[in-house]
Amino acid sequence: MVEYAAKAVENGGTAIGLRCKDGVVLAVEKLVMSKLLVPGSNSWIQTIDRLVGIAFSGLIPDGRAFISRARDEAASWRRFYQSPIPVSSLADRMGGFAQAYTLYSSVRPFGITAICGGVDEDGKPGLYMIEPSGLYWNTHTLTPPLPPDTANTAFSFLYPPQGYFGAATGKGRQAAKAEIEKLDLANLPIREAVKHAARIIYVAHEDSKDKEFELEMTWISTEETKGRHVEVPKELVEEAGRLAKKALEGEDDEEEEGDAMAE
Repeated sequence: MVEYAAKAVENGGTAIGLRCKDGVVLAVEKLVMSKLLVPGSNSWIQTIDRLVGIAFSGLIPDGRAFISRARDEAASWRRFYQSPIPVSSLADRMGGFAQAYTLYSSVRPFGITAICGGVDEDGKPGLYMIEPSGLYWNTHTLTPPLPPDTANTAFSFLYPPQGYFGAATGKGRQAAKAEIEKLDLANLPIREAVKHAARIIYVAHEDSKDKEFELEMTWISTEETKGRHVEVPKELVEEAGRLAKKALEGEDDEEEEGDAMAE
């Protein structure tokens, strides 16, 4: 059943996440299923808590159920701890929730892959990808141990988890991943990351040129959004879209010139 869920994701629009120097950008290639739909309908990126958002690819109803559970988890954390849920903790809880749906014959795995991004209260960005099996990568980094008399020395070797620098899922994930790997995300400002995210979505859409799509983008940054997960301003999305189209047209012209010279 997990394999069938993965196939559903592969047939969905491309979704990506970029964790850059000062925040996180989420972007999706939202395929237009009907010309009668009002633009902006059926958003594939949702706010979970004010500091966290989730983008998904795959079956839309499954995505809505997953988002609803994530919001419940965030609200439960806030009630109990009186603070927003850390991105890593939300990914951990939702990974366990997704994995539970692979264990019993009375339920089936979620037909989505979710990219969870946000900024913790200390200002550190985090990005995680949760697959239909419940798998997600929770990366830790080694650090020198604390003095022997320090409490909880068992945990002194670990920095807080940060997850991915970049993640991609959906039909165009391979092309998107190849483009993401070219970026120096650790030193990339978030406004530049928005432009790169738009270009990557347009590159990934090349395999589905016959289908219309909407570029949907959100961001979370301590500088640009005061730590809140919000939509990228429309004018910035439009500018990023224009630059992405121009870059693709330039690549096509170079390919045509190369073919002509080869002949």
